[in-house]
Amino acid sequence: MEPDPRPSCPAVARIARTRGNRGEVLADSYTDFPERFSNLREVWLEYPDRHRERVFVEETWIHKGRQVLKFSGIDSISDAERLVGAWVLVDPGGTVSPPSGTFFDHDLVGCRVVDLAGVELGTVSGLYKIQGNTLLAVDGPKGEILVPAVDAFCREISIARRVIVVDLPDGLLDLNV
Repeated sequence: MEPDPRPSCPAVARIARTRGNRGEVLADSYTDFPERFSNLREVWLEYPDRHRERVFVEETWIHKGRQVLKFSGIDSISDAERLVGAWVLVDPGGTVSPPSGTFFDHDLVGCRVVDLAGVELGTVSGLYKIQGNTLLAVDGPKGEILVPAVDAFCREISIARRVIVVDLPDGLLDLNV
């Protein structure tokens, strides 16, 4: 597999669903700086198949704790439906690097997850954030596995190699079956 030549653009949101009938979408924020949305003019949308599209932001506002985004050229519910599940990315020049030992959520999605012996457990399909904890949702041959994203279990994370090496306690995989 060849390395991705595109720059790593940090995700600031993920589109959850359509909203209204003018093509607006509701997005879950993935930034520690929610005020950045008021200044967004151009963003990249990265779809589950990893292809990207540059779009222009017409409007943005908060509705019931979620970010509402309106993009140029997306003017109906059917236009907006194709955006659901896409990550909203910003150019790397306008962002701060994550602190050492932390990662952008969108960089983890798509990483292979292997145990210490190199046995592949699956691929990260998403993250769940609950009460100060983050769980990696790993799609594997036996279905979804939830792995706590903590140093005790995630021994090595290599974004460059797109792999996460885990050391899971006995019985954790059985909980997910």
